[in-house]
Amino acid sequence: MPSIVKFPNPTNVAGKVSPKWEELTQKAPEPTQLDNIKAQLDLVLLALEALAGIGSDAMLRVAAELNLESLVADRVSLWRLRQSNPLRKSQGGRKKLDVEEARSLVLIVCHLAKQHQALIRRAVALLEQLTEQNREPHTVALLGDYLDTFSNTYSDRMEEAEDLTSDNLTQLAFKLLIDLLFYSSPDGHRRLWLALLDRSKN
Repeated sequence: MPSIVKFPNPTNVAGKVSPKWEELTQKAPEPTQLDNIKAQLDLVLLALEALAGIGSDAMLRVAAELNLESLVADRVSLWRLRQSNPLRKSQGGRKKLDVEEARSLVLIVCHLAKQHQALIRRAVALLEQLTEQNREPHTVALLGDYLDTFSNTYSDRMEEAEDLTSDNLTQLAFKLLIDLLFYSSPDGHRRLWLALLDRSKN
């Protein structure tokens, strides 16, 4: 009988399992949900990249801060995790995403979102203001730069990019931006995890 490999749980400075990690273990996805979950996580990270210019170095620093090095050890392991997104044009990495790895990415995303909360809030406030004024969001530098970067990166990386109109991409980019505001809150990790589980059922 093959042995089951178990990853060590992230611990805090006192050596105890992180409370945030424990919250995420209370609800586990079905194996059939993981493909959808890894696609959604990659898109949320893409939105963070586009808005705040976050790269792999910042993600790895956060992984170290959260004691997640055993799950996200280096650039190669991070690249493989993101390449496991079934929507990607080139799936050169591992196609299987473990539940522990999904939880790790959730904690990393929310930690990064919290670090850039002021920027996210400003972008969402601008979006709401321009929408109320019936003005095009791309006419303001912050939103225009975000939208251009998101659209270009999505088109470069994702298989289905050719099937989406510019309006579809704009809607997706701004939906993810608003989602990031919720994920930057103190309970953002729980919100994101529950959202991933809920959306992956569809």
